[in-house]
Amino acid sequence: MFSGSIPALVTPFRDGAFDEKAFRRLVDWQIENGSSALVPCGTTGEASTLSNAEHHRVIEVCVEQAAGRVPVIAGCGSNDTMNALLHMNFSKKCGAQAALCVAPYYNRPSQAGIIAHFSYLAEHNELPIVLYNVPGRTVTDILPETVCELAKRYPEKIIGIKDASGDLSRVTDHRMGIGKHFCQLSGDDELALPANAAGAVGCISVTANVAPRLCAEFQAACAANDLEKARELNDRLYPLHYAMFSDASPAPVKYALSRVFEGITDELRLPLVPASAEARAKVDAALEHAGLL
Repeated sequence: MFSGSIPALVTPFRDGAFDEKAFRRLVDWQIENGSSALVPCGTTGEASTLSNAEHHRVIEVCVEQAAGRVPVIAGCGSNDTMNALLHMNFSKKCGAQAALCVAPYYNRPSQAGIIAHFSYLAEHNELPIVLYNVPGRTVTDILPETVCELAKRYPEKIIGIKDASGDLSRVTDHRMGIGKHFCQLSGDDELALPANAAGAVGCISVTANVAPRLCAEFQAACAANDLEKARELNDRLYPLHYAMFSDASPAPVKYALSRVFEGITDELRLPLVPASAEARAKVDAALEHAGLL
Protein backbone atom coordinates (compact mmCIF):
# COMPACT_ATOMS: atom_id res chain seq x y z
CA MET A 1 0.00 0.00 0.00
CA PHE A 2 2.85 2.42 0.87
CA SER A 3 6.41 2.63 -0.40
CA GLY A 4 9.19 5.06 -1.23
CA SER A 5 10.26 8.15 0.68
CA ILE A 6 7.70 9.19 3.29
CA PRO A 7 8.64 12.21 5.41
CA ALA A 8 7.67 12.26 9.07
CA LEU A 9 6.76 15.92 8.83
CA VAL A 10 7.84 18.55 11.31
CA THR A 11 5.13 20.75 12.80
CA PRO A 12 6.17 24.38 12.21
CA PHE A 13 5.56 26.79 15.07
CA ARG A 14 5.58 30.57 15.11
CA ASP A 15 5.23 32.50 18.36
CA GLY A 16 4.11 29.33 20.10
CA ALA A 17 1.31 28.43 17.70
CA PHE A 18 0.99 25.98 14.80
CA ASP A 19 2.15 27.83 11.67
CA GLU A 20 -0.48 26.57 9.25
CA LYS A 21 0.73 28.65 6.30
CA ALA A 22 4.28 27.31 6.55
CA PHE A 23 2.99 23.75 6.97
CA ARG A 24 0.87 23.97 3.81
CA ARG A 25 3.91 25.17 1.87
CA LEU A 26 5.97 22.32 3.30
CA VAL A 27 3.34 19.77 2.21
CA ASP A 28 3.38 21.16 -1.34
CA TRP A 29 7.19 21.16 -1.46
CA GLN A 30 7.33 17.54 -0.30
CA ILE A 31 4.86 16.37 -2.93
CA GLU A 32 6.51 18.39 -5.70
CA ASN A 33 9.85 16.79 -4.84
CA GLY A 34 8.71 13.18 -5.02
CA SER A 35 7.62 12.17 -1.52
CA SER A 36 5.25 9.25 -1.92
CA ALA A 37 3.16 9.77 1.24
CA LEU A 38 3.12 12.08 4.27
CA VAL A 39 3.11 11.45 8.01
CA PRO A 40 1.86 14.33 10.19
CA CYS A 41 1.90 14.18 13.99
CA GLY A 42 4.63 11.61 14.46
CA THR A 43 7.64 11.91 16.73
CA THR A 44 9.29 14.44 14.40
CA GLY A 45 6.03 16.40 14.38
CA GLU A 46 6.27 16.90 18.16
CA ALA A 47 2.91 15.19 18.64
CA SER A 48 3.64 14.71 22.33
CA THR A 49 3.48 18.50 22.84
CA LEU A 50 0.27 19.10 20.86
CA SER A 51 -3.17 19.37 22.40
CA ASN A 52 -5.75 17.04 20.87
CA ALA A 53 -7.30 20.00 19.05
CA GLU A 54 -3.91 20.97 17.58
CA HIS A 55 -3.11 17.36 16.77
CA HIS A 56 -6.31 17.03 14.78
CA ARG A 57 -5.86 20.36 13.04
CA VAL A 58 -2.39 19.40 11.82
CA ILE A 59 -3.76 16.16 10.36
CA GLU A 60 -6.71 17.97 8.82
CA VAL A 61 -4.50 20.58 7.16
CA CYS A 62 -2.17 17.88 5.84
CA VAL A 63 -5.06 15.98 4.27
CA GLU A 64 -6.55 19.19 2.83
CA GLN A 65 -3.29 20.36 1.33
CA ALA A 66 -2.28 16.96 -0.04
CA ALA A 67 -5.68 16.91 -1.77
CA GLY A 68 -5.37 13.31 -2.84
CA ARG A 69 -2.01 13.76 -4.56
CA VAL A 70 -0.33 11.40 -2.09
CA PRO A 71 -1.75 9.40 0.81
CA VAL A 72 -1.60 10.68 4.38
CA ILE A 73 -0.62 8.30 7.18
CA ALA A 74 -1.83 10.15 10.25
CA GLY A 75 0.10 9.87 13.49
CA CYS A 76 -2.45 8.47 15.93
CA GLY A 77 -0.34 6.86 18.61
CA SER A 78 -0.84 7.27 22.34
CA ASN A 79 -0.09 5.42 25.56
CA ASP A 80 -3.85 5.62 26.15
CA THR A 81 -5.78 3.22 23.91
CA MET A 82 -8.91 5.38 23.97
CA ASN A 83 -7.00 8.50 23.01
CA ALA A 84 -5.36 6.63 20.14
CA LEU A 85 -8.83 5.60 19.01
CA LEU A 86 -9.97 9.22 19.25
CA HIS A 87 -7.15 10.22 16.88
CA MET A 88 -8.01 7.37 14.52
CA ASN A 89 -11.70 8.28 14.46
CA PHE A 90 -10.85 11.87 13.56
CA SER A 91 -8.27 10.84 10.95
CA LYS A 92 -10.69 8.45 9.28
CA LYS A 93 -13.37 11.14 9.18
CA CYS A 94 -11.09 13.76 7.63
CA GLY A 95 -9.76 11.48 4.90
CA ALA A 96 -6.43 10.02 6.00
CA GLN A 97 -5.52 6.73 4.34
CA ALA A 98 -3.95 5.02 7.36
CA ALA A 99 -2.93 5.52 10.97
CA LEU A 100 0.62 5.32 12.29
CA CYS A 101 0.31 3.98 15.83
CA VAL A 102 3.32 3.84 18.12
CA ALA A 103 3.63 1.19 20.80
CA PRO A 104 2.12 2.46 24.07
CA TYR A 105 4.89 4.30 25.88
CA TYR A 106 5.62 4.88 29.57
CA ASN A 107 3.08 2.30 30.84
CA ARG A 108 5.35 -0.52 29.55
CA PRO A 109 2.64 -3.06 28.65
CA SER A 110 3.51 -6.72 28.18
CA GLN A 111 3.34 -8.32 24.74
CA ALA A 112 -0.18 -9.46 25.69
CA GLY A 113 -1.03 -5.85 26.49
CA ILE A 114 0.38 -4.68 23.15
CA ILE A 115 -1.75 -7.25 21.35
CA ALA A 116 -4.82 -6.15 23.31
CA HIS A 117 -4.11 -2.48 22.55
CA PHE A 118 -3.76 -2.91 18.79
CA SER A 119 -6.57 -5.45 18.64
CA TYR A 120 -8.94 -2.95 20.22
CA LEU A 121 -7.94 -0.28 17.71
CA ALA A 122 -8.31 -2.67 14.78
CA GLU A 123 -11.74 -3.81 15.94
CA HIS A 124 -13.16 -0.33 16.59
CA ASN A 125 -12.02 1.64 13.56
CA GLU A 126 -11.82 0.93 9.82
CA LEU A 127 -8.57 2.82 9.22
CA PRO A 128 -5.61 0.58 8.29
CA ILE A 129 -2.86 0.62 10.91
CA VAL A 130 0.88 0.91 10.39
CA LEU A 131 2.54 -0.24 13.60
CA TYR A 132 5.37 1.96 14.85
CA ASN A 133 8.09 0.28 16.86
CA VAL A 134 10.68 2.59 18.39
CA PRO A 135 11.79 0.99 21.67
CA GLY A 136 14.53 3.57 22.16
CA ARG A 137 11.76 6.10 22.89
CA THR A 138 8.87 3.97 24.15
CA VAL A 139 10.88 1.37 26.15
CA THR A 140 8.23 -1.11 24.99
CA ASP A 141 9.36 -3.33 22.10
CA ILE A 142 6.85 -4.87 19.67
CA LEU A 143 8.56 -8.22 19.22
CA PRO A 144 8.47 -9.96 15.81
CA GLU A 145 6.17 -12.71 17.05
CA THR A 146 3.74 -10.03 18.26
CA VAL A 147 3.85 -8.24 14.90
CA CYS A 148 3.17 -11.55 13.13
CA GLU A 149 0.30 -12.40 15.48
CA LEU A 150 -1.38 -9.02 14.93
CA ALA A 151 -0.96 -9.14 11.16
CA LYS A 152 -2.43 -12.63 11.00
CA ARG A 153 -5.38 -11.72 13.23
CA TYR A 154 -6.18 -8.55 11.28
CA PRO A 155 -4.80 -8.91 7.73
CA GLU A 156 -6.99 -6.10 6.41
CA LYS A 157 -6.26 -3.75 9.31
CA ILE A 158 -2.66 -4.29 10.50
CA ILE A 159 -1.03 -3.68 7.13
CA GLY A 160 2.54 -2.64 7.88
CA ILE A 161 5.21 -1.45 10.27
CA LYS A 162 7.60 1.43 10.69
CA ASP A 163 10.48 -0.33 12.37
CA ALA A 164 12.97 1.80 14.27
CA SER A 165 14.25 -1.02 16.47
CA GLY A 166 17.65 -0.94 14.76
CA ASP A 167 17.46 -4.73 14.33
CA LEU A 168 17.69 -5.45 10.60
CA SER A 169 17.00 -9.16 11.12
CA ARG A 170 13.39 -8.24 11.88
CA VAL A 171 12.71 -7.36 8.25
CA THR A 172 13.26 -11.01 7.38
CA ASP A 173 11.43 -12.19 10.51
CA HIS A 174 8.35 -10.23 9.46
CA ARG A 175 8.56 -11.20 5.79
CA MET A 176 8.88 -14.90 6.57
CA GLY A 177 6.31 -14.80 9.38
CA ILE A 178 3.65 -12.78 7.54
CA GLY A 179 4.43 -12.58 3.84
CA LYS A 180 5.67 -10.17 1.21
CA HIS A 181 2.37 -8.27 1.20
CA PHE A 182 3.09 -6.85 4.68
CA CYS A 183 4.37 -3.29 4.21
CA GLN A 184 7.72 -2.85 5.92
CA LEU A 185 9.10 0.68 6.20
CA SER A 186 12.40 1.57 7.82
CA GLY A 187 12.17 4.01 10.69
CA ASP A 188 15.90 4.74 10.57
CA ASP A 189 17.22 6.68 7.58
CA GLU A 190 20.75 5.35 7.97
CA LEU A 191 19.48 1.75 7.80
CA ALA A 192 17.14 2.22 4.83
CA LEU A 193 19.57 0.74 2.30
CA PRO A 194 20.12 -2.62 4.07
CA ALA A 195 16.46 -2.71 5.15
CA ASN A 196 15.35 -2.38 1.53
CA ALA A 197 17.78 -5.12 0.53
CA ALA A 198 16.18 -7.37 3.15
CA GLY A 199 12.62 -6.69 1.95
CA ALA A 200 11.51 -3.25 3.18
CA VAL A 201 9.85 -1.03 0.58
CA GLY A 202 10.58 2.46 1.85
CA CYS A 203 11.33 4.71 4.79
CA ILE A 204 9.33 6.98 7.06
CA SER A 205 12.07 9.53 7.12
CA VAL A 206 13.35 12.46 9.15
CA THR A 207 15.92 13.45 6.52
CA ALA A 208 13.25 13.69 3.81
CA ASN A 209 11.97 16.83 5.51
CA VAL A 210 15.16 18.55 4.36
CA ALA A 211 16.16 16.54 1.28
CA PRO A 212 12.91 15.27 -0.24
CA ARG A 213 14.20 14.98 -3.81
CA LEU A 214 17.36 13.10 -2.87
CA CYS A 215 15.47 10.75 -0.55
CA ALA A 216 12.85 10.05 -3.23
CA GLU A 217 15.56 9.36 -5.82
CA PHE A 218 17.32 7.05 -3.37
CA GLN A 219 14.17 5.04 -2.75
CA ALA A 220 13.42 4.88 -6.49
CA ALA A 221 16.92 3.52 -7.12
CA CYS A 222 16.38 0.84 -4.48
CA ALA A 223 13.03 -0.13 -6.00
CA ALA A 224 14.69 -0.40 -9.43
CA ASN A 225 17.47 -2.58 -7.99
CA ASP A 226 19.99 0.04 -9.12
CA LEU A 227 22.43 -0.61 -6.31
CA GLU A 228 25.16 1.61 -7.71
CA LYS A 229 22.92 4.67 -7.81
CA ALA A 230 21.36 3.81 -4.45
CA ARG A 231 24.82 3.64 -2.85
CA GLU A 232 25.86 6.92 -4.44
CA LEU A 233 22.78 8.71 -3.12
CA ASN A 234 23.09 7.03 0.27
CA ASP A 235 26.67 8.28 0.55
CA ARG A 236 25.48 11.84 -0.14
CA LEU A 237 22.75 11.58 2.48
CA TYR A 238 24.53 9.51 5.11
CA PRO A 239 26.13 12.34 7.15
CA LEU A 240 22.79 14.16 7.11
CA HIS A 241 21.01 11.11 8.55
CA TYR A 242 23.27 11.25 11.60
CA ALA A 243 23.27 15.04 11.83
CA MET A 244 19.49 14.91 12.26
CA PHE A 245 20.12 13.28 15.64
CA SER A 246 23.15 15.31 16.74
CA ASP A 247 20.85 16.86 19.36
CA ALA A 248 17.39 16.02 20.70
CA SER A 249 15.14 15.47 17.68
CA PRO A 250 13.54 17.34 15.98
CA ALA A 251 15.78 20.29 16.91
CA PRO A 252 18.42 19.52 14.24
CA VAL A 253 15.90 18.92 11.44
CA LYS A 254 14.07 22.14 12.25
CA TYR A 255 17.36 24.00 12.15
CA ALA A 256 18.20 22.32 8.83
CA LEU A 257 14.83 23.32 7.39
CA SER A 258 15.42 26.90 8.47
CA ARG A 259 18.55 26.81 6.30
CA VAL A 260 17.02 25.29 3.15
CA PHE A 261 13.31 26.16 3.22
CA GLU A 262 12.22 29.76 3.54
CA GLY A 263 9.54 30.49 6.11
CA ILE A 264 10.15 27.68 8.60
CA THR A 265 11.95 28.60 11.81
CA ASP A 266 13.75 26.37 14.29
CA GLU A 267 11.12 27.03 16.96
CA LEU A 268 10.21 24.06 19.17
CA ARG A 269 8.07 23.49 22.22
CA LEU A 270 9.40 22.84 25.68
CA PRO A 271 10.89 20.64 26.95
CA LEU A 272 12.71 20.68 23.58
CA VAL A 273 15.06 23.57 22.89
CA PRO A 274 16.88 24.69 19.72
CA ALA A 275 19.87 22.69 18.53
CA SER A 276 23.23 23.44 20.14
CA ALA A 277 25.99 25.26 18.28
CA GLU A 278 27.84 21.96 17.89
CA ALA A 279 24.78 20.26 16.40
CA ARG A 280 24.16 23.18 14.04
CA ALA A 281 27.74 22.92 12.80
CA LYS A 282 27.24 19.22 12.07
CA VAL A 283 23.98 19.94 10.23
CA ASP A 284 25.64 22.65 8.14
CA ALA A 285 28.50 20.34 7.19
CA ALA A 286 26.10 17.55 6.27
CA LEU A 287 23.94 19.90 4.17
CA GLU A 288 27.04 21.00 2.29
CA HIS A 289 28.13 17.37 1.77
CA ALA A 290 24.70 16.57 0.31
CA GLY A 291 24.88 19.60 -1.97
CA LEU A 292 21.92 21.30 -0.31
CA LEU A 293 23.73 24.51 0.70
